[in-house]
Amino acid sequence: MTIRPRRHWLAAGAGLVGTAMLPARAGAQQAPVIAPRGPDVVFVPTPREVVDEMLAVAKVGPKDVLYDLGSGDGRIPITAAQRWGTRGVGVDIDPQRIEEANANAVAAKVTDRVRFVQGDLFEMDLSPATVITLYLLPDLNVKLRPTLLKLKAGTRIVSHDFAMGDWKPERRIEKGNRTVYFWTVPPQGKPYPRT
Repeated sequence: MTIRPRRHWLAAGAGLVGTAMLPARAGAQQAPVIAPRGPDVVFVPTPREVVDEMLAVAKVGPKDVLYDLGSGDGRIPITAAQRWGTRGVGVDIDPQRIEEANANAVAAKVTDRVRFVQGDLFEMDLSPATVITLYLLPDLNVKLRPTLLKLKAGTRIVSHDFAMGDWKPERRIEKGNRTVYFWTVPPQGKPYPRT
């Protein structure tokens, strides 16, 4: 019997999926097995005032579809749905965070507008998004940047505390000891503005 690799759809942090080799059996070839990975970032909730600033700078509204990458307890898409009628998708690798976010969406009565998915943000189809929010780490933002730059022109991207390498933000807002960065995806083929 040959063991085939299985893909695990986890995610919201990011990073590389590791492989493990099974012990050799007589006459059998070793096949890589994709090992599930844990979160790439520690869950730290975005303060409410920063959530408000992120959504304000993105100018979210009822026609928007917001994807929150590394959505944690779901507060960003839930707030956008409650206040502006925005539809939202939260993506996280941690099943505990997904469970918590879904419970929060039920309590906030926004399950008709918001859903949470346990999945790998590097494997997700982000094309429906008009707004992307994230609170990851600088290296993860840079790794995600090529995917974000392929989104439709005008897609708004907002990051809590961390920039996108040399992609110059259109706005940088200081909120106490926190920073909010804002970019707009340029038209395909047009280079992004560099710092």
